[in-house]
Amino acid sequence: MYTRFLPTPSRSVLLFGPRGTGKSTWLRSRFADAPTYDLLDTRESLRLNREPAALYRELLPLPPGSWAVVDEVQKAPALLDEVHRLIESRGLNFVLSGSSARKLRRGGTNLLAGRAVTVAMFPLVSAELDFDVDVRRVVQFGTLPLAVTEDDPRDFLRTYAETYLDQEIRAEALTRDLGAFSRFLEIAARQNGQLTNVASIARDAGVARKTVASHFEVLVDTLIGYWLPPWKLKPANRQVQRSKFYLFDCGVARALSGRVMYPPTEEERGALLETWLLGEMRAHLAYSGLHYPLRFWRNHQGAEVDVLCETARGFVAVEIKTGPRWERRFNRGLRTVRSDLGPDRTTCHGVYLGEREAVMDDVVIHPVLSFLKRMWAGEVFG
Repeated sequence: MYTRFLPTPSRSVLLFGPRGTGKSTWLRSRFADAPTYDLLDTRESLRLNREPAALYRELLPLPPGSWAVVDEVQKAPALLDEVHRLIESRGLNFVLSGSSARKLRRGGTNLLAGRAVTVAMFPLVSAELDFDVDVRRVVQFGTLPLAVTEDDPRDFLRTYAETYLDQEIRAEALTRDLGAFSRFLEIAARQNGQLTNVASIARDAGVARKTVASHFEVLVDTLIGYWLPPWKLKPANRQVQRSKFYLFDCGVARALSGRVMYPPTEEERGALLETWLLGEMRAHLAYSGLHYPLRFWRNHQGAEVDVLCETARGFVAVEIKTGPRWERRFNRGLRTVRSDLGPDRTTCHGVYLGEREAVMDDVVIHPVLSFLKRMWAGEVFG
């Protein structure tokens, strides 16, 4: 069993996370006695879209300080005006969950600025599982709760991909051509973790470049993926300008690419390990309240660092490899970044699938789980 790291909030929150990360389960466990509106219930969604003021009337009798829950709030954006009124006039607290910010952001919706904090929920992280993790299984199937608890999660992940297209894309009318979006999605998933070439994806999917850019916006807005932008050390440096795009979970990336029924190839494994570790880093920075942005660095001579993060204490650079042995050549990008940013300001880490910790060229080498234990203990980003 596992315990989620999200603390019980002390004030109203907007809780966002992709489908399947466990938002509804967490809400039921933490707010079992609170009035709850589940907008995945079609009748409830239709009722409150038709008459948003019903929410105000029904919650008006609650005493100040009481909590209420609205699950999948993006299905009835007008409710946020009523929530605003109840917070201001009655002093109520709300947990408003959602798996898509697209309708809320694009509809001029009241986002309760200053009255609710935004909180993210991620798939299960290693620390929530007490580091009892099979690294190879995670790389293959990811860490959505059902992917962790199912003996064979392949059917769940395949269904998840189909459900995403049907419920998030078709039902919310986020694109006019679902077939073209489906082709784009498979191609984008197969290029997970690579430098994104919009022109190449547009050609392979048979759609316009502008359409590809719009489709990537849909993936970001529905929390299925995110951009990892490049770090530019100095204005004069000639460095890669394109960003990388990552899906939020290894298993989902493999399902969307049509590869979940097969073992990962050696070519897939590197990007999948990066996907998992980046997700762990993002979750740690969010749950700990640090919120440092993550970047990657790569120059035109081929030197690269998978993750670069500026913290309050300096820079943290991380290189990730899937091999069982760490080789000195893996330190090339780390040495370059460390030289440019200053040896006293930059801490370099190597993460690999081997079993021993070591230090090589001032790079601290960690097995995957050792790195994660140190990170969740606050020893990497501070």
